Amino acid sequence: MDTKIIDGIAHSREVRAQWRERAQALTARGCRPGLAVVIVGDDPASETYVRNKIRACAELELLSEHIELPATTSESELLAQVRALNADPRIHGILVQLPLPKHISSARVVETIAPEKDVDGFHPMNVGLLAAGHPRFAPCTPSGVMMMLEREGIDPWAKHAVIVGASNIVGKPMALLLLAKGATVTLCNSKTRDLGAHTRSADIVVAAAGRPNLIGAGMVKPGSAVIDVGINRLASGKLAGDVDTAAMVGVASHVTPVPGGVGPMTVTMLLANTVLAAEMACARQGLAQRSTDMGSEA
Repeated sequence: MDTKIIDGIAHSREVRAQWRERAQALTARGCRPGLAVVIVGDDPASETYVRNKIRACAELELLSEHIELPATTSESELLAQVRALNADPRIHGILVQLPLPKHISSARVVETIAPEKDVDGFHPMNVGLLAAGHPRFAPCTPSGVMMMLEREGIDPWAKHAVIVGASNIVGKPMALLLLAKGATVTLCNSKTRDLGAHTRSADIVVAAAGRPNLIGAGMVKPGSAVIDVGINRLASGKLAGDVDTAAMVGVASHVTPVPGGVGPMTVTMLLANTVLAAEMACARQGLAQRSTDMGSEA
């Protein structure tokens, strides 16, 4: 069987071009999309992610605000910074880079972000909307996976999808998005017995466990699509996913590489959510202006 290695970079480039046009249309109307990224401390991995996001904002000509705070920042200081961004009309999306220092509650920070600016899709209100089938902003990595499946012509309808990893960031929202597209979903976690028995029955496998090369030879059925969300740094310094990509060749119909697979689409969907948030804000402003004008006429 021929196995297609999905080029996430190429998909990302094409999707970004579409959202760039929407961003330019907003800017022409006086509503330039703006994203604020807040980083606390000096975690090297977080700094790399933030740099990539800032570079991507420049590519789409979005307003980008990068706020670096020391690791000693108190929770109350960080919450005050988030509230200031909530009130800033130039900012349509707020992202607080995780992980945060141990003395700061990530849940409290996420809950403080205005839901309409929560472009990560982690606020409880946005999680609830996703679970109800009416998403405002879905988390970026699962959204990126769904976009890749769509663009590759892989329809989840009536398929069995197995997700390995049940995190709030990837696994759970991934399950909800696949369910919404008509898939039968199995969500596996660290306590799942005989993982291979589940993955071998799947038409679509999404690996998001954070364990290098967890999905190996003999763990997928012929013709399945295998999406690798994992990013793990090996002792050698090289990056590896949760899937043994080489073992999938000749078995899977599609597989994503690491790097160059899901990662670029994650950043792209963050930009898409930011532009979408700006479109919603611009629409609200138009309604508010119309109401004001009507009040003046009265």
